[in-house]
Amino acid sequence: MSQRIDYYNVSSEIAKKYLDFNNSVSKSAAAKEFKILVTIRASQINGCGFCLDMHVKEAKISGERDLRVHHLAIWRDSPLFTPRERAALEWTEALTTLSAHGVSDEIYDRVRTHLTEQEISDLSFVIIGINGWNRLGVAFRVEPGSADAAYGLEKSGLR
Repeated sequence: MSQRIDYYNVSSEIAKKYLDFNNSVSKSAAAKEFKILVTIRASQINGCGFCLDMHVKEAKISGERDLRVHHLAIWRDSPLFTPRERAALEWTEALTTLSAHGVSDEIYDRVRTHLTEQEISDLSFVIIGINGWNRLGVAFRVEPGSADAAYGLEKSGLR
């Protein structure tokens, strides 16, 4: 297996600006309400071990219930999510796994019944952000847990 580059150091100015973008997006009300669910679900879909590891640990630290985290992969069948959370998760999946024809009116209309225009717009930026990090993590095979100390994730008690 070939050694991958450390994209964060190689393109540090761009990476820092992308991090600034994500920090800015995280201040929105939609991000505060849905970020943990969205980042975990997108990371599951994209197969990004680094991001999945990070966001599961963040969920633990923030007090998210373990069973809800486990149920994210089956959110459609789980009774543990509110209609608003289901809408956010459906929107996450639609934007993460874009079809050749984009997001259907059916999905948009379903999401629109639970979220405001502002929430959909802000949530879309959260989803864009995590999908970008997922792609970097997968492309450069960033090791899960390798930034725990930098982000204070050892507090999760998960190893």
